[in-house]
Amino acid sequence: MQVNIPLKIVGIGRYLPKRIVSSAEVESMCGLSAGWVERRNGVRERRWVTDETSSFMSAEAAREALDEAKLKPNQLDLIINASGTGEQAIPDTGSLIQRQLGLGRSGIPAMSIHTTCLSFVAAMDVASNFLNSGRYRNILIASADIASCGINPKEPESATLVGDAAAAVVVTRPEAGDRSMLHHAHFKTYGDGAYLTSIMGGGSARHPRFPDHDPEDDLFHMDGPAVLRMVRGIAHEFLDELYPGLSKSSLDIDVIVPHQASKVGLMMLERFGWQPSKIMSTLETLGNCVAASIPVTLYQSVRDGSIQRGQKILLVGTGAGLSIGGLVLTF
Repeated sequence: MQVNIPLKIVGIGRYLPKRIVSSAEVESMCGLSAGWVERRNGVRERRWVTDETSSFMSAEAAREALDEAKLKPNQLDLIINASGTGEQAIPDTGSLIQRQLGLGRSGIPAMSIHTTCLSFVAAMDVASNFLNSGRYRNILIASADIASCGINPKEPESATLVGDAAAAVVVTRPEAGDRSMLHHAHFKTYGDGAYLTSIMGGGSARHPRFPDHDPEDDLFHMDGPAVLRMVRGIAHEFLDELYPGLSKSSLDIDVIVPHQASKVGLMMLERFGWQPSKIMSTLETLGNCVAASIPVTLYQSVRDGSIQRGQKILLVGTGAGLSIGGLVLTF
């Protein structure tokens, strides 16, 4: 869907937890044979938090993004938390990020956009419309996910896949003559797949206070094969709605930054005729970092020179819901 909204990422930052967890360590935890994780999921190592919190990681990534944007925290007009895992149920994590940045008395509005693994992409879409309306000028989007606390060793397919990480961007309207722009944006949700990826506990339906509460409801569950089957059934139509012809080739896209869902998920992208050299990946060293996966991989691609100013990039992925979404923009 073509939108053509002026939008520029003027700063980008990342925070990785100090603790590096090898796949051998996770294999031992889950009772798996040596080499199983890398063969099955393509993950050699990932980061897990020790004492870090979600808002702390977001704020650390935000500081790097603000430095690159040459802005002080108090020059922000809006803070968006775009994470798949919140720090706590109440208050909203956006306010905790604001506080971590030393802005607790600033009044700068803070909010969350939560579409699990697609939270960052959805937040970019929302931010573009805020900027286009003139309501805000400088918007921080921060994604931090701590998935390690919710893994279920009884489900090794997902337990061995996830990692913890944070990334942030500052977006604004480009100056006159700058080609930076959000060209296409599209999202779809299929609720029939809602329970394929879930954490059943923590809400009002299965609250911890209930006498029949099952602690396993508080852990992450995913039926990976069922998710892949569902995605295969909707992906071609979705991609052509996002950007006509995208289901058959990468067209004029210079760089593709996908959600780091899994080894099989990334391999599936090549079936659309997308050139492997264009597809960015951090799965091997960071795993699946939920909503942070896309901005963390975007950060890595910018810092290593894979993404240059003026290039056309695709951010695309799926999330619980079951949802699928993507953006095409000039960086």
